[in-house]
Amino acid sequence: MKLNLALAQINTRLGNIDANLAKHLELIQEAQAREADLLIFPELSLTGYVLQDLATAVAHRPTADDPVFRPLLKASQDIDLVVGFVDEDRRNRFYIAAAYLSRGQVLHVHHKVYLPTYGLFDEGRFFAWGDGVQAFDTRFGRLGILICEDFWHASPPYLLWLDGAEMLLFASASPGRGLTAEPQLESARWVEHINRAYASLFTTFVVHANRVGFEDGLNFWGGSTAFDPNGELIVKAPYNEEALILAEIDLNQLHRTRARLPLLRDERTALVMREMRRILGE
Repeated sequence: MKLNLALAQINTRLGNIDANLAKHLELIQEAQAREADLLIFPELSLTGYVLQDLATAVAHRPTADDPVFRPLLKASQDIDLVVGFVDEDRRNRFYIAAAYLSRGQVLHVHHKVYLPTYGLFDEGRFFAWGDGVQAFDTRFGRLGILICEDFWHASPPYLLWLDGAEMLLFASASPGRGLTAEPQLESARWVEHINRAYASLFTTFVVHANRVGFEDGLNFWGGSTAFDPNGELIVKAPYNEEALILAEIDLNQLHRTRARLPLLRDERTALVMREMRRILGE
């Protein structure tokens, strides 16, 4: 009941899939050498973030005959992977996506549901929004994936919790904004508080892989973390530098926490559904 978790906190080269793929494969080898079981990359790790009109040019489909996913699926024979990319569906719609690869198979693809299009963000102009939030089964238990803004809305992690997710995997490209007195970026402080709160509220593991580096004037701050079901910090990457960090996850902690604090057992989903119908009806 132990999981050796690895977080790849990387900088990416905008639009240069070949260079980004090479970095992925190097880090996969390093993580394997350090006996990692699961390696998680940030949002849009294969493409870079501020894509705009490049989005259609860097899109790929997570299949065995795709030139980008072929080596990643081969690598996943020995280590499970979460990678970020632009997914193009059969009707030529483009999504910010994350794929879970295991033993040469694509177990799950999540399309980003909430596309920030305000302030410095412009995702809604270039991408379609996802329309589903589902947990999925792996050899380490039932997991769920969300991407950046998805986590700032309470409903996606709540739905994954109800759908049986024992670990929430959160990939982001979060740019730094504001400063606190510590000093710490205000955006970093807020994200870490949210991650800890979800871990405690849903009595589940919360794992966050964030990117670093500069891109088109944005500074991505890193600080990737993992929290246990008690809301206790397991591991934290440094701010503002690339890192491959590993942590041993004791999956039995889920049993111990939920036996002590049976929030999931006592959740009244029928009441939630009834009140949601009333609210939507009004």
